[in-house]
Amino acid sequence: MAQTATDLPPAATTEIAVALNQAVAETVVATMLAQNFHWNVTGMSFGPLHALFQEIYEDHFLGQDDLAERIRALGETAEGKLATHLERSKVTEGDEHATDKEMIRHLMEAQETIGATLAGVGALAAQHGDVRTEDLAIERGRAHDKFAWMLRAHLR
Repeated sequence: MAQTATDLPPAATTEIAVALNQAVAETVVATMLAQNFHWNVTGMSFGPLHALFQEIYEDHFLGQDDLAERIRALGETAEGKLATHLERSKVTEGDEHATDKEMIRHLMEAQETIGATLAGVGALAAQHGDVRTEDLAIERGRAHDKFAWMLRAHLR
């Protein structure tokens, strides 16, 4: 088991960084998705959805920073171009004219996508004995699971 990021072999840090950059890309796109919906939600649920979407984008903004900083701690480069994030991400941009239910569904699916990506990051990190990245992936995955649950509850 690696005690520090520098104890990992270079091939492992590169592989883990690729997976982390995937999580960063999806988190960046989901951050903007939540902010877009925060700005544009309307209807009878405006108040609670406006607040929930803000909670999500604020969490994601901090989360993307934590993920990117872990990449740097591994001695790798954190991708920072928006075009690269959009190209790489499995989370897609949203329509500001969507209904409140469409917004909720899209953002819920984004949370599930990021959660799955982070589960993969955690498994890869565990395979290489990188407990700190594994812990970060678990922590971030927990946040996305919670948001997915909260959004799903609005659709029932």
